[in-house]
Amino acid sequence: MNLRYWTLFSAIAFAALLCACGGGSPSQAGGGSGGSGGNGGGSTGIPQFAHVFILVEENHSYSDVIGNSNMPYLNSLGSAYGLATQYFADAHPSLPNYFTLTAGAGTAITGTQGDNYPGPVTQDNLVRALTSAGKSWRFYGEALPQIGYTGPDTGLYVHRHNPFSYLSDVLNSPVQAANLVPFTQLSSDLSSGTLPAYAFIVPDLSNDAHDCPSGMPTCTDTQKLANADQWLKNNIDPLIKSSAFQNSLLIITFDEGDASDPANGGGHVATLIISPKAKAGYQSTTLYQHESTLRLTMKALGVPDLPGGAATAPDMTEFFQ
Repeated sequence: MNLRYWTLFSAIAFAALLCACGGGSPSQAGGGSGGSGGNGGGSTGIPQFAHVFILVEENHSYSDVIGNSNMPYLNSLGSAYGLATQYFADAHPSLPNYFTLTAGAGTAITGTQGDNYPGPVTQDNLVRALTSAGKSWRFYGEALPQIGYTGPDTGLYVHRHNPFSYLSDVLNSPVQAANLVPFTQLSSDLSSGTLPAYAFIVPDLSNDAHDCPSGMPTCTDTQKLANADQWLKNNIDPLIKSSAFQNSLLIITFDEGDASDPANGGGHVATLIISPKAKAGYQSTTLYQHESTLRLTMKALGVPDLPGGAATAPDMTEFFQ
């Protein structure tokens, strides 16, 4: 009788010991990405950020940009932070890619109209997701003629590089439209501590590597890229060096590759993941597209709605764990 009770007692004690020890393993697996606070790390491995910025350059493939000695600043960021070496745009021409970055769908919206698609876009989208989650946002457009402008091309500003100006959520709401602001407001928002949770930054045609630098009617591709790189250093480096950036994420990508590059729909493009919370000097070989960037921007802000293809796109967790 005593032996039987002792055996039962031993079994219960052993089971209790196993339960007590088992709770430590999952948290240990989270490792390096656990310092973000809030609900960062956890099951997604993506930290939570106060601010997420995305900046879109134009029409150049990965091989044009990475390793190009005429773009020393962008390449220095790629070396210091995260670089997605197998990232592909979704389509040619531009507009479907901008829609993929904001609505998780591109050619499904534009069809064969491409850049000529007039809108509106009524699908679930980033503005709807952010607003529902109580998150602020702004589009900072260089050469945008005025706050709230949703009209056609004017000067160096082009409608097709502002996906927010197609969204029914913006077109039908003066409050939301007021979040379309000239790029010059970024520096004032930074200095006054009024940066939004989400920011979409677009240089104008002369500074995004699409066209020649201002004042040059003709130029080489080298001059386009060198000018775009200098613009980044002049305008984005102050943001990266600011105290606000300590809890921020910046993604720099290209809307599409060269017209001659049809790989995976829109060509092989450079995409950088820049943050103090990201792995330093990390190079990913995973295939990603713009849907994954949309997914990352939403998850990094704790937004549960993942519009369109972002709901099933591969997570970019590896840049943070």
